Amino acid sequence: MPQDRIGVLFVCLGNICRSPLAEGIFLHQLHNLDLSARFDVDSCGTGNWHAGETPDARSIRIAQKHDVELVSIARQIEPDSDFSRFDWLIVMDRSNARDILQLGADPQQVHLIRKFDPDADFLDVPDPYYDQGDGFANVYEMLEVACAGLIEYILKQESAVDLDAKEQA
Repeated sequence: MPQDRIGVLFVCLGNICRSPLAEGIFLHQLHNLDLSARFDVDSCGTGNWHAGETPDARSIRIAQKHDVELVSIARQIEPDSDFSRFDWLIVMDRSNARDILQLGADPQQVHLIRKFDPDADFLDVPDPYYDQGDGFANVYEMLEVACAGLIEYILKQESAVDLDAKEQA
């Protein structure tokens, strides 16, 4: 990955509900901010049950309702390449965090996505797969706020790094 691009990988269990939604929302927000070229974004799952599949139809429907396109095809995390390619490993819940830490992810790279929502009352994004109610709409709302916070946080971090580099020069 070119050094000027910031790598962000969204991780959930099967990569058909939460992480593709987060990826799509994040890409949509980056596009609206004219920042797409600065980022390398993808999503994956800790499991391989849905590898090669498109996102869940309910994820697609809720994304389309908000003019967000879901472009990912489900895949399982690849520790050998993903942990070096991506600067930010953004997980949907604590179980996902444990799983990728056990695979050797650097704890400094692993973040719960709701950490970036200042109003979050809990940090896990619930898996809506078996939800018969408004689970996908609720997850969308959580991710929309958290993705905006994540972009803001990353940009502040990058600005601080740029400032440090200029001071050292």
